[in-house]
Amino acid sequence: MMMRDPHCHSSSIQVNRPAAEAFKIMSEGLKQGQWTWGSLNREEVSPGLFKGTSIFTGKAAFVRLHVDTARLSVDYEVGAAPETMQFRNMSRVIPGDTLRMDAGTSVISLLTWRLATQSDAEWEQFGCIHEAEMFLIKGLLERQ
Repeated sequence: MMMRDPHCHSSSIQVNRPAAEAFKIMSEGLKQGQWTWGSLNREEVSPGLFKGTSIFTGKAAFVRLHVDTARLSVDYEVGAAPETMQFRNMSRVIPGDTLRMDAGTSVISLLTWRLATQSDAEWEQFGCIHEAEMFLIKGLLERQ
């Protein structure tokens, strides 16, 4: 029996790049705008605050990254406007050798938590989007 977590969705992918390289695409606001469908084509509107466009709605999406380089993790605040942003997502990059894989590889994980206001359909969409984004991230990293 497989349990589907009703509160947090996680998706992960192994990439053929060292963790430090993989972390850049997760921790730099403009680089992240290359793969995140909810906030594509980013611009930095003020130091540390980024604005992109949702591929789904065409509306603006704001993002602020809280980067922990030592732990290779990032917390993301998101919202339709700077004053409505809140913590929603986090990513973590695990060096391959930590998982007894090749040292030149890493695993990238993306987690998101469900808001009580999200419908089942909206929650399902978030999960599908994040899983697809994993393949975008892998492609961007491995074709360099």
